[in-house]
Amino acid sequence: MTARHALAALALAPLLGCVGMDTHSAVVEERDLLKTRAAQLEQSNENLDNERVALIEQLEVLRQNKESLDASVAELAARKEELEIDLAKTSKALAERTHEVDELRSTYDGLVQDLQSEVAAGRVQIEQMRDGLHVKLAQEILFASGSADLSREGQGVLKKVAGRLVDIEHQIEVAGHTDNVQISGPLAQRYPTNWELAGARAAIVVRLLVKQGVPAERLVAASFGETKPIESNKTAEGRAHNRRIDIRLIPLEKKAPAPAEPEDAPAA
Repeated sequence: MTARHALAALALAPLLGCVGMDTHSAVVEERDLLKTRAAQLEQSNENLDNERVALIEQLEVLRQNKESLDASVAELAARKEELEIDLAKTSKALAERTHEVDELRSTYDGLVQDLQSEVAAGRVQIEQMRDGLHVKLAQEILFASGSADLSREGQGVLKKVAGRLVDIEHQIEVAGHTDNVQISGPLAQRYPTNWELAGARAAIVVRLLVKQGVPAERLVAASFGETKPIESNKTAEGRAHNRRIDIRLIPLEKKAPAPAEPEDAPAA
């Protein structure tokens, strides 16, 4: 190398050193920027993970809420079905009750019309109760004193009563009542006490009602003797009122239908 070449090389050396240092600084700065960016991305990724976890938790809450709502909807649907069944039963019961009330009213009006002369004379009393009817027949209109043989007039009255009771869906209780005067003389051999006399009279009335078409399975004959006075037995008038036949219409008990046996039930 010549002296001139050596001097040129020495002149270029500072320039080459400056270019290397600038490049290194740029690389370091870019590296730091990349580190910062990487840190930012890591933070962003962590934030996204946190948001993902929060969304999963919210989704679980929504799923639980949906299950709860589904259960509530199912419960409400079942309750709605129960209420519809109850409403149908209530409507049916109301219709049946309305029919019973109309039937009783018709029977009451018919008896009052058929027996108006006897009612006017005070020998027959007809009362409409909440669930039935009560017909009081004085003994004098049905039986002679101390007798269990129906008078002709009594037969006519009971036939009118029977005509109104044939189709009504009630139990019919026929009860015999007496005063407290004890039976004596030859009559006592047939009816030793007022129990027997009152029972015989009730049975005679039931027999006539059956003969007139009133279903026997709805009839009951009872004797109360002297135990149910409606007035004092200390006066003749009171004793006369106590000697009577009471006919009560009582609602029949509604029996639930027997459950049907399964088709594959073994034979007894």
